[in-house]
Amino acid sequence: MKIVVIGGTGHIGTYLIPKLAMKGHEIICVTRNISKPYDILPAWEFVKQIKIDRTEAEEKGVFGDKIRALKADIVIDLICFTLESATILVEALSENIQHFIHCGTMWVHGHSQLVPTLESQERNPFGQYGINKAKIESYLLFKSQQIGFPATILHPGHITGPGWLPINPAGNLNPDVFLKLAKGEELILPNIGMETVHHVHASDVAQAFINTIENRPNALGESFHIVSEQAITLRGYANAMAKWFGKQAKLKFLPWEEWKNTVSETEAKLTWDHIAHSPNGSIAKAKKLITYIPKYSSLQAVQESIEHYFEKEHIML
Repeated sequence: MKIVVIGGTGHIGTYLIPKLAMKGHEIICVTRNISKPYDILPAWEFVKQIKIDRTEAEEKGVFGDKIRALKADIVIDLICFTLESATILVEALSENIQHFIHCGTMWVHGHSQLVPTLESQERNPFGQYGINKAKIESYLLFKSQQIGFPATILHPGHITGPGWLPINPAGNLNPDVFLKLAKGEELILPNIGMETVHHVHASDVAQAFINTIENRPNALGESFHIVSEQAITLRGYANAMAKWFGKQAKLKFLPWEEWKNTVSETEAKLTWDHIAHSPNGSIAKAKKLITYIPKYSSLQAVQESIEHYFEKEHIML
């Protein structure tokens, strides 16, 4: 099949595009700049890259036309963040596409309520990113029901893997948190560390996209959580990582109003976003309908990422 991947040189595309190419699909990668993925595999030699600045093309009213002109059987959109952007593609591709797969986010749920969260639960998103993604999901599912637009939405959790840092046990991206655990130093966590994060390895996200294509009849008009088997609490995460480093975690806890003053404003904002959401998603539906079976647990995904980071930064313990 001819597959167009919009935004294919980032986290997901690095793993997804080579897998699609190795399955014999004709792949066109659409990016703002002709850039290299995180990990260049031989399969990339068979991938055609096309430069289209999405923002500029949308402003000129030609983005949908440009994507339609590629005459794809399947379009995978990894970088759609507004309802307007989604509408442009739906209007351009209706009756011209076999399958449209949108990359969503677990953030569409907002605050966790019943856990693990099911795709069928009521959406209560907060924050611009989550609200916009929820609007896109609702629109695509409505168009699927209304006119048979062949949409599927995949909602990854905290994507990680070699090449970029995972959300750490403090709910942000500061690598010093892992260094403290590796050295057996004290780590201060917000509240009592019972909020959750839910990682997923980028390779497993790629698997989900491929399974969606290969189980198209079951996937049309549906959304799926794409995360590891289990979410993990902040304190459980810290304890497990310390043990992995051969140490015992020395944890201290502070109420949020005190804890946020122990880190930078940027870190505090990111941590709040994660602990306020505390994602914990069920993958039962994805297992049943698209045979999604994650290879990595949350900890395995994080550990592979951290191993790569320490090696790249020449950190010796």
